[in-house]
Amino acid sequence: MKGPMLAAGTLPACLLLLAGCGPLSPDSNGDRPAGARAFPRADRPVAPIVSTRWSSEEARDRVNEAEDIMDRAGIRPGMTVADIGAGEGYYTVRLAKRVGSNGRVLAEDIMPEVIEALSRRITREDWRNVSVRLGAPEDPKLPENSFDRILMVHMYHEIAEPYAFLWHVSPALKPDGELIVVDADRPTDQHGTPPRLLACELAAMGFRLEELIPKPTAGGYFARFKRIAARPEPASIVPCALRS
Repeated sequence: MKGPMLAAGTLPACLLLLAGCGPLSPDSNGDRPAGARAFPRADRPVAPIVSTRWSSEEARDRVNEAEDIMDRAGIRPGMTVADIGAGEGYYTVRLAKRVGSNGRVLAEDIMPEVIEALSRRITREDWRNVSVRLGAPEDPKLPENSFDRILMVHMYHEIAEPYAFLWHVSPALKPDGELIVVDADRPTDQHGTPPRLLACELAAMGFRLEELIPKPTAGGYFARFKRIAARPEPASIVPCALRS
């Protein structure tokens, strides 16, 4: 990122820097979840999940990370928010406080042991407006037309099946809902996502980049997307790839 913001109108220029690859042949789908086999593979490396936390909660609060990201995302009392890849619940509990008793937070993760630990935390801290759900790598299993905001913080680079995943995420947003991504601007195998690649993959699912700004206190950048088109048929999706 060279400037303070990438507006929606500059997105096509970004996508010119990306090359689409032809449909991948279904010759080696046996290693993929059944629910992802109708979708193309991501033409990029996928970072392994190495930790359930990006940094300590105390360190993140010292730089006001969650409050800053929630402010930028426009999260207000009464909203319904999904925290995807919730981990130990740093954002989950702060979202729950922000949306209040009239709002709801759904915390999702794909690791059963993480979900069990998070459930214990939610019970122990008595967050009555939070529910917890076990998702799948290709499908977070969110209810349709339910969320004002869906947050994915420092986890997008760990999504092994982004096209299947985003295809299932899309209908979970309300018509005026927004998808929020926080990640580092570095290659996916180095636990980040280049912003141009992120914009391309989401554009393939009918999302438009509305805002992209540096957020060094959150370890990278903040990206805000809106859904502007219906999700495509899986067989018509052409995967994105950065030119070398």
